[in-house]
This record gives sequence, C-alpha cells and structure tokens, in this order.
Amino acid sequence: MRSKKTAKGNLIVGVDRGTSRSAICANNRKKRWVDSYVGWPKDFIAKKVVGKSILFGEEALANRLSLDLSRPLAYGVIKEGTKRDEEAVRALFQHLLELIDAGKRTDIRAVVGVPAESLKVNKITIKKAFSEFTESLMVVSEPFAVAYGLDALNNAMVIDIGAGTIDFCIMHGTVPADEDQRSALTAGDYVDEQMFNAIKSRYPDANFNIEMVRQFKEKFSFVGEPEEPIEVNLPVAAKSTPHDITDEIRNACESILPAIVETTQELIANFDPQFQDDIRKNIILAGGGSQIKGLCSYLQKVLGEDGPASVQRVDDPLFAGAKGALALAKDMPKEYWTEE
Repeated sequence: MRSKKTAKGNLIVGVDRGTSRSAICANNRKKRWVDSYVGWPKDFIAKKVVGKSILFGEEALANRLSLDLSRPLAYGVIKEGTKRDEEAVRALFQHLLELIDAGKRTDIRAVVGVPAESLKVNKITIKKAFSEFTESLMVVSEPFAVAYGLDALNNAMVIDIGAGTIDFCIMHGTVPADEDQRSALTAGDYVDEQMFNAIKSRYPDANFNIEMVRQFKEKFSFVGEPEEPIEVNLPVAAKSTPHDITDEIRNACESILPAIVETTQELIANFDPQFQDDIRKNIILAGGGSQIKGLCSYLQKVLGEDGPASVQRVDDPLFAGAKGALALAKDMPKEYWTEE
C-alpha cells in the first residue's frame, strides 16, 4: 500500500469507463477520450504490419484483422474468467492516463464511473485493475457520476443510454443505493444487432458488417417520424449501391423504448409518493443513446400520461460522466477513499 499523501498536489481524475467509449478529465485541465477497444498483434507478421505491441481505440479497430481484439466491457461487464479482458481494462486506463500526460505519477486519485451492472458484478476486478496506477480510488455507477456533475442530486433521475447497458439512477439527496438503480441490456449494441439483422433480411445481397451499421446508427438514429428518407451505400457484388434503410433504423431504435419506459415508470412508482411528480419533471438522458432524434419528446409524451413530465439530454454526452466523476473526486471526503 502506498503511503498516504494529502490531496493538495495530487493529480485528480474522473473516468467514464464505458462499453463503447472511455473518457477522462483531470484537474490539470486536460480531457481525452478513446473508443473502448484494445488489440494485440496476432503474430510477428501482424506486429511488423502495425508497428506496435498494443493498439487502442480507432487505431485498433482499423487494424482489427491483424489483432486479438478486446472490447473488455461488452454488455457492461468484464466477461468472467477472461484474463485478456482484465488486462485490457488495465491497459486502457493506463492509456487514458498517458493521454492526459500523467507520466509515471503514482499520486493519482480517481473516481471511475462504470455501467451499473459492471459495478455490481466486477467492482473488485475493476478496482484491482485501476489501483495499480492510483493512490486512491472510488468506483461509482455512470449515471451517479453524471448526476453529480450536473448537480442533479435531489429529486432527479438520470438515464444513461450506453452501448452495453441502459442505466437508471434516482437521486434523492444522498448517495444512491442499489434499489435506486436499475440496468437494462437492450442498449446500443442491441440496437446495432437489430439493425444489422433487419438490413440483412431486406437486402440479402448487400455486403456489410456490424461496424458499418454502428456508424449508420450514430449518424442517422431516430424514433418517430423521419425528417427525410435515409439512404446509404452498401457493396453488392463489389459495387457500391444505394439502399434505403429508413425503416430499419427506426424499428431498431424504437426496440429499446419499452424497456426505458417500463423501468422508468417502475422506479418512479416505487419512490416516495410525495416526490414522484418531482422526479418525473426532472429526467435527464445521458450517454451516446441520448442523441437519438425524437427520444426526449417521445419519453416526455409517454411519461406525461402519468403526470407532468420533463425530459432533457446532457449537453456533452461524451464527457458528462468523466466531468461528473472529476467533480466528485475533488469533493470526496477522505474517509470515502480506498487504498488498495
């Protein structure tokens, strides 16, 4: 165990360790993000081609045919018994520290936001992976970190729509307990799978992969009525050919709506009845899925059938969790920190 130091002079970081993307913000005013992929060359030829012993993010994806590729928090949790994924979590955190020029510092205090399911299942594993590089750390759920950064600490609900999970958290003026939080697995990756299968079913001769579908989702996702038809080029017999995928995108995006509505209603119904209207009027969407066009207005309309409702999205979905984690780390009383 490292010797205890005062917080003054420490490098303090907030990390959003997401399934799809990971972001870091530090008290040295630096912030960075990277796609949550880690890859190792498959053999000596691959290493010669890529020129590195380990690759991260977009670079790993671009060279994925030469790599043993890990997406270590797929569906929100580290897959049990997979040491390579545990190694990837550790390597990715080290990479994030390098991106903010942490150097070889060990006087680092970190608050790490992770998907709620990962917090429940992999908290010890995650702490071990991060503690190698930190003096002190705390692991929290991503929606709690978002809420803290927005100062939405009382009578509010954050719905963090990520790639692996949709995480729900009710804030009522205290650190949220397990009963204040829920997770659903029908999140961004689920949308990708639904969209991929629907496009393949409609256009069996088209040649495409899940990464292409993910890019279509991030660019065009919507619920409700489309503003205009959505057309993309897909190879057919090696020839780029236009395809209309409007219905496939809408149906895939709308496939996650029932879980969001039902879980939100359930959490509100189980909350203190005197404050249920306050929660319904203060719902915040975070994560990449918060950017789905029409989602806020749809949820506000449906939830409004039970009483006045207001649904808004965060201004900066990429860094909202990391910024909140950093704010939490700065304010954290010393008795809440752990040293491992």
